[in-house]
Amino acid sequence: MYAPGLPPTAPRRVPGRAWIVSMRVLFPVLAVCSLGLLLWAPLLRLAFVRRRALDWWTAGAGFVFVCVLLPILGRDEPNVEAHGIDYVLIPLLLLVLAGACVYYLVADVRFYARLRGKTAGFPQPGSGYPYVTTVPTPPYGQPQPYPPHPDRQQPYPLPLTRCPQPEDARPAPPQRIDQVRAELDELSDYLRKEEGR
Repeated sequence: MYAPGLPPTAPRRVPGRAWIVSMRVLFPVLAVCSLGLLLWAPLLRLAFVRRRALDWWTAGAGFVFVCVLLPILGRDEPNVEAHGIDYVLIPLLLLVLAGACVYYLVADVRFYARLRGKTAGFPQPGSGYPYVTTVPTPPYGQPQPYPPHPDRQQPYPLPLTRCPQPEDARPAPPQRIDQVRAELDELSDYLRKEEGR
């Protein structure tokens, strides 16, 4: 009930540029080289990376599409040439393959650009400078002034505030624990006396 709150979550770690580019090349090449049979693979990787319900549904729809299309295109009927449905399903497969690859690349580029933009303004852990300048905020309900123009001199220096480091982030022991212990001891003594009556 009086426990400290959950610690703030750290921002997601952005992998290196070489890893991101290699994944952007590998998964579309995998889908194209399999002639569309693995068109759901880039969509599945995107679902793992972005963790959105829409991406999971898209990957599932791609997998179901391939599972339904494969038996139709892979039928083996003797003495039968290509049906008219083959002329529709093969271009449809190629169109869905191209759409899946383009969707994967665009969504992946946007996701990592947004992720780098979010983490760019935060001080990185272990940067060697644990202080950041902060502007004191007025109480609620009052308008906050605009920050001063960067070319003008500031009338007062901004205070330095220490950023919490991992050793500072540990929660302090609860202050009321001794009081609660005493109350529980008192309650157990009272209950023992009541049982003895």
